Amino acid sequence: MPSLRERLQAFINGDNLMANMLGKVEARTGIKKYYLATGSFCSMGLYLVFGYGASLLCNLIGFIYPAYCSVKAIESPDKKDDTIWLTYWVVYGIFSVVEFFSDIFLFWFPLYYVGKCVFLLWCMAPFTWNGSRLLYNRFIRPFFLKHQQAVDSVINDLSEQALSTAETVTREVLHTLASSKVLQSAGGTKQAATSSSHTEQQ
Repeated sequence: MPSLRERLQAFINGDNLMANMLGKVEARTGIKKYYLATGSFCSMGLYLVFGYGASLLCNLIGFIYPAYCSVKAIESPDKKDDTIWLTYWVVYGIFSVVEFFSDIFLFWFPLYYVGKCVFLLWCMAPFTWNGSRLLYNRFIRPFFLKHQQAVDSVINDLSEQALSTAETVTREVLHTLASSKVLQSAGGTKQAATSSSHTEQQ
């Protein structure tokens, strides 16, 4: 099994956005990509512990690169990468919902955003045992398959109720508009008759 350093070397020497950016910086500065990557990771870790706006930085890390790769996956003819990034977004969505309730208590811990950032990087990591695949296959997929029929039934019921409510509201609005037009028409006829009678009296 390759070591962490070997995996990092393979990643920064591969064909991806991060490797391309590091290659451009290496060409301009002469500093090797490995040192640029490790220095960037260390600086980012220190900022997540002590810096202002660590939450925003962490959310950007979890969104920008996966969004870029997702757009590339949509535009590519291969559907395997679509599955990879769809799996990531499912895990990311569930994590965001859970974090909404736990963030109030956990953000007080000094290493909270470092841990969150490491978790998101693990979920988007370019290897077969990354976090999103592991969590999806072990927890999300079994839960989904077990409760799929019940969830589909609830969604269908909600869709039918929403459609019925929309039809009812539309009928009431049309009825109200028609009633107001009838009243306006009746008012106009009454005014015309009144003015006609005044003219005859004169």
